[in-house]
Amino acid sequence: MKIKPTGQVMGAIGTDVDLSKPLSDQDFGDLVAALGKHGVICFPKQNLTAPQLKAFSEKFGTLQVSVSGQYTHPDQPEVMILSNIKEDGKPIGLADAGQDWHTDMSYMDTIGFVNVLFAEAVPHRDGKPLGATLFANMRQAYLDLPAEMRERLKDAICVHDFNKFWEEMRRRPGSERPPLSPEARAKRPPVRHPLFLVHPITGEEILYANPGYAEYIEGMDRKESDEILDFLFKHQLQEKYQYKHDWTLGDVLIWDHIGTLHTAIADYKPEEHRKMIRCQVYADRIFEPAFVKEALAHSSVAA
Repeated sequence: MKIKPTGQVMGAIGTDVDLSKPLSDQDFGDLVAALGKHGVICFPKQNLTAPQLKAFSEKFGTLQVSVSGQYTHPDQPEVMILSNIKEDGKPIGLADAGQDWHTDMSYMDTIGFVNVLFAEAVPHRDGKPLGATLFANMRQAYLDLPAEMRERLKDAICVHDFNKFWEEMRRRPGSERPPLSPEARAKRPPVRHPLFLVHPITGEEILYANPGYAEYIEGMDRKESDEILDFLFKHQLQEKYQYKHDWTLGDVLIWDHIGTLHTAIADYKPEEHRKMIRCQVYADRIFEPAFVKEALAHSSVAA
């Protein structure tokens, strides 16, 4: 496997590997190291079934199962379908997934490590791909914060809430999302995370707050908390931190939730079909020092 940086603020391209087959120890180690360094990696020209996507993804940790139980692969509940396609008038997947800046699974006690998407249908218009995904680099955003702010907030705890993003999506025109049931809401209560996290792969500090789920800073007056978070959200979304991925049919895109934010661009029409299958991976293994040490020990990138 070869991994070549894009030369931009983040991102890399992986080649010379078939992700439908098990990874060697070196390839897995290289991939873990590259995720810490580049944040987002695209593997073009892949061909994965839902079980193969699951098998690849679960190398990184435990897979999440949708709290709503909707829009999942019929035989693989860990594989979610993201799509605007309808069959017999009914959506086959979640059509508005990710259409605002956020970090998946920051609303969980055990946060997310990686997201893995495989492109089965990519909309085009006038020969150009639509439905790109934007990313933002939270390591660089942290480094560029004023030194006095980093010092003041070094021990700050931020509360994240799943329902914040869900309700924001429900308010979008044409949304078909129902409100969360009391049972689903109980499964996703608000959680607490440090505002600044140490990345388990690189050991570097990153800004871990996002507009989608970060609700308030604990122990702080709500007005002051809102002002600080508003500043952080505007700061982290500056164009200089952003990287754009234009999808191609057959892309497998894997990204690190810990050090990035992302959003999906909804610039396509209902008849311009977009379909991805996705696995979400918990950060239950990557925060184990032995797991990281073993992975990087096999990596030619780390060496």
